Amino acid sequence: MNSNSKTPFTTADGSSTLLSAQYNAHYHSLHGAITESMHIFIEAGLMQIREKSVNIIEVGFGTGLNAALTAQRASELGIRVIYHSVELHPLNAEEYKLLNYNTVLPNETATYWERICSAKWDSSTYITKNFTIQKINADFTQWMPNTKYHLIYFDAFAPDDQPEMWAKEQFEKLFNVLHPNGVLVTYSVKGIVKRAMLDVGFTLERLNGPPGKKHMLRATKPEL
Repeated sequence: MNSNSKTPFTTADGSSTLLSAQYNAHYHSLHGAITESMHIFIEAGLMQIREKSVNIIEVGFGTGLNAALTAQRASELGIRVIYHSVELHPLNAEEYKLLNYNTVLPNETATYWERICSAKWDSSTYITKNFTIQKINADFTQWMPNTKYHLIYFDAFAPDDQPEMWAKEQFEKLFNVLHPNGVLVTYSVKGIVKRAMLDVGFTLERLNGPPGKKHMLRATKPEL
């Protein structure tokens, strides 16, 4: 097993996740991968945006689960989503096969997930009439966005595992490309994360977390 190998685990809601040997960290909560993604990114994030056309940037594509759930909700709501996702270490086709999302997700969502995972990197791919994705193979700490966003999914590995991803300058970069009243959601409520977000100008809400986690964060860029 090489240093980047992934090991599958079945989480409490029956959906699977992977353990990254590189970071010794799971991609999703063992208390429920789908449950966690729905709670943090869909319900606390996407459902707070009132635009009919939504630009989303995701930090950490990972397993593609957040993207698939977003595509499904966009279809249900009839909103148009342009979805960008930055990932330095993409999973390969064999690693995607370790996940069970194609059997535990509703059929339509599972189809979206498969299309999203097979989409070419660094090009825009039409998944549905409501959802277009561009997966960006890049080091987020070096990457500079050139699009304005309404919503940020911040889903990097934890601050203890990837401290460089959670540095103040990374949140400042995101704050600057977020529309006023735009939202950032993340699972981490560590003090260093909150201080970095506050320092760059975000307004913070500490919300109830998904199963197994007491709290999560929602940050908003104040209106000018």
